[in-house]
Amino acid sequence: MYTTRNLLLAVIAFLATGLVATINPTPAFAQGAVRATHGDWQIRCDTPPGASSEQCALVQSVAAEDRQNVGLTVIVLKTADGKDRIMRVLAPLGVLLPTGLGLKIDDQDVGTAGFVKCLETGCIAEVVIEDQLIQKLETGEIAVFIIFQTPEEGIGVPVSLKGFAEGFKALP
Repeated sequence: MYTTRNLLLAVIAFLATGLVATINPTPAFAQGAVRATHGDWQIRCDTPPGASSEQCALVQSVAAEDRQNVGLTVIVLKTADGKDRIMRVLAPLGVLLPTGLGLKIDDQDVGTAGFVKCLETGCIAEVVIEDQLIQKLETGEIAVFIIFQTPEEGIGVPVSLKGFAEGFKALP
């Protein structure tokens, strides 16, 4: 049984999946209108299929330094009611799903997020972002997202946090 909050999150997750599905981990193929650039982050807006209004997100697409074929797209958005902030990471197909997605900010372990679904463009990990994580993202320099292809093989993908604070504040 859905509570009002869970139903709202489910609807927002469904609508935002349209934005995720249009953003490929390769920066050259990212879609959605770029509304602003803040450091290494872009505010991109798109109207998901079936949605009546446009949705905007703070987006950065990167590739692993040592494996150019392994890329991630990080998407941060605010819910329509302004009560929650969501981070979605689109990782490549072939990731080890049970291990989840690890995150370190400036070499400090932040935790892991579970993968919630896989699309033909990649697998999505998602978390509701709490104030403490927002503060770390706003004040940090580098976030390293860690994906696993085997239990022993973690691949760290660095994501610049330059411009995150300004971009997050400007996000509608």
